[in-house]
Amino acid sequence: MKKFSGIIIAIVIIVVLLLVFMTSYNGFVNAEEDVEQSYAQIENQLQRRLDLIPNLVNTVKGYASHEKEVIQSISDARANLAGAKTPEEEATANAQVSSALSRLLVVVENYPNLKADKQFTQLMDELSGTENRISVARKDYNEQVSSYNKKVKRFPGAILARISGFDEKEYFQANSNAENAPEVDFGGSGE
Repeated sequence: MKKFSGIIIAIVIIVVLLLVFMTSYNGFVNAEEDVEQSYAQIENQLQRRLDLIPNLVNTVKGYASHEKEVIQSISDARANLAGAKTPEEEATANAQVSSALSRLLVVVENYPNLKADKQFTQLMDELSGTENRISVARKDYNEQVSSYNKKVKRFPGAILARISGFDEKEYFQANSNAENAPEVDFGGSGE
């Protein structure tokens, strides 16, 4: 009888350990999916921004055809963002797009008719809304990454994470130069 109760206790312990393992594993899977979903929202908003930029550039081209350098920098930054593969590359490319758009806004100040153009105003409003959505999506993503990384680092989850191949995720960080305002020099623009 003692042998039988020992086997039952061993089976109960094994079942409990399996349930704990499965629950923890599923928690990691859910957390990782939350991170991926949040990242997809960032990509969705960045794509929306990429789709708006050509219309904005074409509108500005009609008014400021001699501002080719600014328009080219927006096109180049947009291409870099479209080709980015990792959160770090996207953050860097995103900073380039923001810098190029800032320079474009300085150019717009020189063209009052452009600022009054209905299509331009509508595009700027859409772009502004998209910038806000990008900011919220980055914040949400970084919160999900924080939650996930805590699971991966904390004991006993760290052991299961290591065994199961769950690694820390990268935060979506601003470019290291983000605190510096872009320099705009139109001295050589041919005016």
